[in-house]
Amino acid sequence: MSEGSGSADGTGKVSRVIRIGTRKSQLARIQTDSVAAKLQELYPDVRLEIVAMSTIGDKILDTALSKIGEKSLFTKELENALERNEVDLVVHSLKDLPTSLPAGFTIGAVLRRENPHDAVVLHPKNAGKTLASLPKNSVVGTSSLRRAAQLKRRFPHLEFKDIRGNLNTRLKKLDDKEDFAAIILAAAGLKRMGWEDRISAVLQPEDCMYAVGQGALAVEVRAKDTDILDMVSVLHDPDTVLRCIAERAFLKRLEGGCSVPVAVHTYIKDSQLYLTGAVYSLDGSESLKETMQTSICSGGSCSEEVDERLQRVGVTATKIPADLQDGAERLGVDLADLLLTKGAKEILTVARQLNDAR
Repeated sequence: MSEGSGSADGTGKVSRVIRIGTRKSQLARIQTDSVAAKLQELYPDVRLEIVAMSTIGDKILDTALSKIGEKSLFTKELENALERNEVDLVVHSLKDLPTSLPAGFTIGAVLRRENPHDAVVLHPKNAGKTLASLPKNSVVGTSSLRRAAQLKRRFPHLEFKDIRGNLNTRLKKLDDKEDFAAIILAAAGLKRMGWEDRISAVLQPEDCMYAVGQGALAVEVRAKDTDILDMVSVLHDPDTVLRCIAERAFLKRLEGGCSVPVAVHTYIKDSQLYLTGAVYSLDGSESLKETMQTSICSGGSCSEEVDERLQRVGVTATKIPADLQDGAERLGVDLADLLLTKGAKEILTVARQLNDAR
């Protein structure tokens, strides 16, 4: 924890100051403000300061994310600030965080997930249309290999091209020119920005499964700061934590990242955690997709809460039973192993090589 993080209020009383790191984009600020508001409500005596900064991913806007070759595009500068004690915690979109965090850091909270699915945003001139009804060779913008691979497979009459920039920039590129008939964005981001009216359709799993961790916010802290870890751990949403541990374990076992098309879909029903995972070739012509499930209650009844500090795929969830977390992690690993026995490594290796050569 940072030293000297206290300040006197009007009464002369010293209040604790907690500094929260965030990216500078409007969406990142909205997401960080929402986390800060929850913390302020829980800890009214704490003073929160937000420190915004730009990341590599914010600065390099003319290259596809999958081509930049940096695992922590949107997180590195924030983690550097965390390491230098310039901030006490950092708010991220969980999907931006690699499955292996740098030594000394951990995800201390994963908040309740917003809609994790992708959304279609049509150019105004195409209002009323769907991806299926867009004219042949219509251009759809997406910076994601995962989205492009699945949608090329599902809608072979369409063309897919990279589109970079924050949400505001991408919507402006769509509306101001006629380069794109539609763009694909995360539904969660559009909702958080208050732009739900721009969503023409939300893509269901049969059309496009989502990215690992998509729709969930994560709070990253220094692993040794047990008081900060305890403070943020109350923000954990147990169902979201278990789903995202399974998803992250699946991706980690596949050695995937944003340079390969890997997609997931998870849900919890009747005390069962279901994970569907898939890998695709860049053009979507080859794919492997399987579903597995695990019980998230043990011995016929849900286990008691335990307090422990063990990280699982970067997540420390001190108030969620260890066996449930272990089961979720094992589910992700087992599903990845199943796909690997069916040739997933070969598909992803070729996808990575073709992407590097583009």
